[in-house]
Amino acid sequence: MAKIENRLDKKVTAYIDNLFSGVGPNQQLFDLKEELAINIKEKTADFKARGMDDEQAFKEAVISMGDLSGLVDDMRKLGQDTAKQSVYSTMTARISTAGIIAGVLLGLFGVFTVAMLYFMDLDAVSVTGSGIFIVAGGTLITYSVLTRETRKKYAMNKIRSLLYALSIGLVLFSMFTATAARFATGEIYIAIGSLMVFSLSGIGLFLFLILTGTDRRKNA
Repeated sequence: MAKIENRLDKKVTAYIDNLFSGVGPNQQLFDLKEELAINIKEKTADFKARGMDDEQAFKEAVISMGDLSGLVDDMRKLGQDTAKQSVYSTMTARISTAGIIAGVLLGLFGVFTVAMLYFMDLDAVSVTGSGIFIVAGGTLITYSVLTRETRKKYAMNKIRSLLYALSIGLVLFSMFTATAARFATGEIYIAIGSLMVFSLSGIGLFLFLILTGTDRRKNA
């Protein structure tokens, strides 16, 4: 099954790369290629479910995408328009930067609030409650970092970045709930149960994303 999926991935990548050959690389083109690849793979799976073999299903999937020459022309023009690329990159970079700053401040607010409440000698449940800001901050930082284009890598698409952020958020939330449950009930097994439920979900999602990821490195 893995070999079949790998062959399909290579076939789809080769088809899309050939389709956009001669188009200058940029973030918008990378996003479009990734979206087209997902659509073709999904359509191929649908046709295979109808009883077609791998080759026929792929051909039908490509045909069902229709005429993509308009997209190719648009991307070619965009690749030649450095001004539009610069505006797009600057805008997304600013949004990412704002997200990173907000995430760090949110996390630090959680840390300082927990410390403050601790030294106020409040009950442990009240102290740990502010840890939810650390969870939110870590989640926001993850999303913002992954949607940021760098000199060596293209930005990850927003849906996939959101899933990564969710996986990290679940792991952090599992630690938060485990700590809160431990102090609220005094029972270790309840804390372990809380940790297990959310951490397994987060780690499972994270592993799935890692194993199905695409290469975002820019060509040297």
